[in-house]
Amino acid sequence: MAEYPARYVREHRLRDGRAVTLRPIRPDDAALVREFLTGLSGESRYLRFQKWVHAPSEKLVRFLTDVDHDRHLALVCTTRTENGEKIVGEARYVVEPDERTCELGIAIADDWHRTGIAGLLMQALMTAARARGLASMEGLVLAGNREMLRFVRALGFDARSTPEDPRTVRIVKKL
Repeated sequence: MAEYPARYVREHRLRDGRAVTLRPIRPDDAALVREFLTGLSGESRYLRFQKWVHAPSEKLVRFLTDVDHDRHLALVCTTRTENGEKIVGEARYVVEPDERTCELGIAIADDWHRTGIAGLLMQALMTAARARGLASMEGLVLAGNREMLRFVRALGFDARSTPEDPRTVRIVKKL
């Protein structure tokens, strides 16, 4: 396991004045991740995982929090509340066996859409992937997820339908 990449910790002030912190995920974030996923609408969980996830399993939470910060890097966007820290977004990549490509995933809390945190997370994730020497970032997006497709196209991703599954679109960005 690589050392915790504290270099990716950043404070940001959003256009609406709210303060957020981008940071790598930690294993002790399991309760925060569970709360984040449970707080997503069913549709948002479906769009993120491309299947119905009613309640996050222990196995899923462990996968999302127990990362090595090298082959699997996950960044979260957090905010402070009266009850402590709260995750409002997460983005991650997992390096493919070719060691040149990574698969991405991103989810934003429903009430934090259009705040700018998705862009902050993706820019930080792409910067980290470039620093690791990865050549491209890819993902599968449901064809009906128009908001995500608009978002990744604005970031410079190429989006093409997948002949093997017309319900999905492959997104690719050269880093």
